[in-house]
This record gives sequence, structure tokens and C-alpha cells, in this order.
Amino acid sequence: MVSSEQRRRQLAREKFERQQQRREAARRKARRRNTVIAAALAVIVAAGGAAFATGAFSGDGDKKSDTASPSDSPSAQPSASPEPKMAVDAKAKYDMSLKTNDGEIKIAMDAAKTPHTVNSFKYLADKGYFNNTKCHRLTTQNIYVLQCGDPQGTGQGGPGYTIPDENLTALGKAGADGSVTFPAGTVAMANTGQPHSGGSQFFLVYKDTKLPPSYTPFGTMDAAGLKAVEDVAKEGVEGGTGDGAPKKAVTIEKAAVTKE
Repeated sequence: MVSSEQRRRQLAREKFERQQQRREAARRKARRRNTVIAAALAVIVAAGGAAFATGAFSGDGDKKSDTASPSDSPSAQPSASPEPKMAVDAKAKYDMSLKTNDGEIKIAMDAAKTPHTVNSFKYLADKGYFNNTKCHRLTTQNIYVLQCGDPQGTGQGGPGYTIPDENLTALGKAGADGSVTFPAGTVAMANTGQPHSGGSQFFLVYKDTKLPPSYTPFGTMDAAGLKAVEDVAKEGVEGGTGDGAPKKAVTIEKAAVTKE
């Protein structure tokens, strides 16, 4: 017989997954829109180069600002883009440092267990992708995580490519309720609810949390980092709900990944 507490946890997990799916639907819509824009621009460049050279489009300056560019909308990049070429030592351990407005969070990563994930984070960090980005989501009821990694700050942004799921059995076998425990201090990939759909978003677990074993656990926070996230959680969510923007704003000022 399912207890009321198990039922509450199940409902919380289902809500978490529905939100991820809605975000992915919005991302797909944006990608389709921008694919059409890109195709139209390609035709203009191919067939209308002479007109552009003579200034025929000089009156379209205001209209051009309406189209999303990669810098405006990272999620607009086609999802078919390949993931970065493997450049990390797949046998080594790495550290990711997140310097935030409220202190530093250090995350230990093992490339032997999650090579694609570690490689992607190093690639993005080296490019400054995470610099000056906000951790956009905090959950404080049944699921206890702070979610970061979206330059848009909306939960819909991504790098334009996806990486495969990894290390999914690391936290043990799923129980009768279909979940495993993500211990406090765990850092794992967010996804859309579909296999191999991780991009740049990740979540920091500040209290033991039960979730399906479908989120790549790729790192562990140090004690100081965990306390910093716990302090953010204590302040709660804007509007007093259990899921939304953290009341205590967290900005990743600089991210760096280094080999141990």
C-alpha cells in the first residue's frame, strides 16, 4: 500500500518531469522558428547578394532586430549540432569551480565515469558560457535542488547540442516507487524527460532527494559549496511557492574546469 508520503513524492517527481517536458516543447518550437529564419536568410544571401551590396536592404534595420541571434537565444541553435570533440583525459579527475556572488562552489568530477559530461562542461566553461548566468530554479518541497546552467535564466536555454546519459546506475537500483536517492551534495544533469537530452543545465542537490535514475550524476559539491546552496534554500522561493526562482539570487560569475 502506498503511503501518503510516497504519494506526495511521486506527485512531486511527476510535476518535475512535466515541467522539463514543457520546457523542451518550448525549445523545439524556438528551434523550428529559427530554422525557418535561417533557411530564408540563406536564400536571400544566395539570390540577393547584389541587392544587399547596393543597399536594397538598408531600410530593414529595425526588422532585423526582431530575429533571434545565437547570442540572444542559445537554445535557437539546431539540436542536431554535434557535441564537442572529446578533449579531456577520460581516465582523470577534474574540478569545476563556480565562483558565485555568494561564494565559491567546488565540484569534483570523474571523467572515467562521465567522460561526455565532463568534456562538455570543460568546453563550455573554457568559452565562458556559464559566466554571469543566474541559477534560475529552486525547489523546496519533496525535491530539493538548485538548478543552474541556462544563460537565458528561463529554463529553456541550452548550448545547441545534447550529450548522452551516463553513470545512471551509480546511485543504485530503483525502488518500488521507481526512484533512487540523490544524496545531498550530488550534482546532476537536468534533461527534458527524454533519454540523452542533457545540454548545459544541471542541478545541485542540497538535501537527499528521490528522483528516477534518469539524470546523470556527474559531480559532488564540497562542504562549503553545499552549505552555500543550503543557505539559498533557507531563504525560499520568490512568491512563497515551493518551485521557482530563488528569493536569494545566485549568479555564477565565473566557471572553470581544471584537471586534478
